[in-house]
Amino acid sequence: MLTLPDRPYRVATAIGLALAIVGLITLVLWAILAAATGSEGSMSQVDVPHLLRMTSIQAGLSTILSLAVGVALAWALNRLRFPGRDLVVGLFASAIVTPGMVVAFGLLSIWGRNGWINRASEAVLGFPLGNPAFGLSGILLAHVILDGAFAARILLARLDAIPAASLKTGQSLALTARQRFAILDWPAMRGTLPGLAAIIFLLAFTSFPIVLLLGGGPANQTLEVAIYAAVRQDFDLTAAVYLALTQIAVCSGVILMAAALAPVPTGLGPSRAPRWRDGAMALTVQSLVLLIGTIGFVLPLLSVLIDGISAGIMSLLAQPAFWQACLTSLTIGVTSALLTLALALGLALGRAATPNGVTRTALGMPAFAYLAVPAVVLSLGFFLLVRALGIAPAVAAPYVVILANSLLALPFAVATLGPPLDAIARSRGKLVRALGLTGRQQFMAIEYPLLGKDIGVTLALSFCFSLGDLGVIALFGTQDFQTLPLMMFRALGSYRSNDAAAIAALLLVGTLVAFVGLPRLFERIANVAR
Repeated sequence: MLTLPDRPYRVATAIGLALAIVGLITLVLWAILAAATGSEGSMSQVDVPHLLRMTSIQAGLSTILSLAVGVALAWALNRLRFPGRDLVVGLFASAIVTPGMVVAFGLLSIWGRNGWINRASEAVLGFPLGNPAFGLSGILLAHVILDGAFAARILLARLDAIPAASLKTGQSLALTARQRFAILDWPAMRGTLPGLAAIIFLLAFTSFPIVLLLGGGPANQTLEVAIYAAVRQDFDLTAAVYLALTQIAVCSGVILMAAALAPVPTGLGPSRAPRWRDGAMALTVQSLVLLIGTIGFVLPLLSVLIDGISAGIMSLLAQPAFWQACLTSLTIGVTSALLTLALALGLALGRAATPNGVTRTALGMPAFAYLAVPAVVLSLGFFLLVRALGIAPAVAAPYVVILANSLLALPFAVATLGPPLDAIARSRGKLVRALGLTGRQQFMAIEYPLLGKDIGVTLALSFCFSLGDLGVIALFGTQDFQTLPLMMFRALGSYRSNDAAAIAALLLVGTLVAFVGLPRLFERIANVAR
């Protein structure tokens, strides 16, 4: 029950922001539909049923495999005590922001034609083992590495939340590992799995850089990559628009089904120390599961760092184009993160200030527009919109990329800030009323000190998403306007693998530093403000 004083300005601000987002998405969709009716392109070269089938198959397989890996890793992490456990948990949590193209490049470094494993096999056995990094196997492997680790962190949070009384009862009954999983663990995770499956399916269905780098040809092309190819290579706007509409329809259907499922809690906080130990056999299996999972997640990232350093990073640093791309990436990342925070705070504060269920739902829906209109589709819509308005894409590019990256990060930002603000409204509302605080005083004295880490997480997520994004910049990038991911993609296309390796290493380091450092920095700042 809402106990806060009336905050009409907060609600009005949130309504204004929600309407602005809805209006912007409507303009984007109008531009796509207008291009579909006005273009004279041909659809003869595009096999939409095949693309839809291929995209759905890889997304479905990625979801099933990622959930299986996530359940196994969460089960193992929940039981094992060892030095460095918090580091492993943190690494799995970072999967949500690890750039997909960095993981794809790491897989190529290990499993590629000239990768670690094939070089070792040729030296020992006299012949290479093949190239599983390309094609459907490579796409699935990259998705499972990222989405499996993400699922493990979310499900570990559910296992950590099992009441101590239930654990104590289970220990007194001397439950075996199998019995505990059936009686305590599975019920704790079961409610989260459908919603988590929907999220992973959408992430895999709208995956762009991984499929672009590892697809290996038209047979494994997905809707996102086909849209990019239709615009960038063939300039077939009719094909691009029909593909975009197909993707929007599928994503919207998944979102509507997911809306009826239990919400997925965030899993970015610290993990509680294990309080249960299974028998020797179960511990052995858990150790093997965790060892294989950790190696599978860390090895591609480690290969990126090693190859990036050994490739001659100093030669990259000597290139003026690198510093220009670096400055562009940082400027876009910081600006889009601040814009995302402002939008998320405006929506979440207004949503927490009203008890009306319809209003709360209406204020929350626009933030999740990206899930229905993914990066490449959103970029296509903006591209068509600026052309329809007579604006040169090169002139609009910086503003479009910043705005699009903010919209892409907004669902995660609102999901991060919304629950704690609702909790503050429930637990501190009477105090705010008793003190007669204004809206500004309420935010500075009560909400901001309690939101410090969440604000840091929001900024970290937004910055990292923007820093590693290729989908938005892909249609707007030029030789004079490129980010580090686009520069890396172009380096790979020009067979400058040393430059690509160095850029991948720098992207990985920058992402991890921001993801770890920003929440801690803002938590300390908020603690000082208390």
